[in-house]
Amino acid sequence: MADRKEIGTVTHYFGKINVAAIELTDNLKVGDTISFEGPHTNCQQTVDSMQIDNKAVPDAKAGDGIGLKVIEHVRVGDKVFLV
Repeated sequence: MADRKEIGTVTHYFGKINVAAIELTDNLKVGDTISFEGPHTNCQQTVDSMQIDNKAVPDAKAGDGIGLKVIEHVRVGDKVFLV
């Protein structure tokens, strides 16, 4: 997986609604495939939708804080990679 790139970190996880808050260090757009990785986390998913300040957006850039519906439990501090 040499073509993957770190693009952010999970800053919060909302378990009841399965949403991760992610602080981005690079760009991300709907349709991208991402991987969550940490000591107890290793899962991949496609970005179906994301929000900034509770508004759906098609893309986000470095420095943005986004909300993203996740398919598995992720943890604060997990790294997010673009694959």
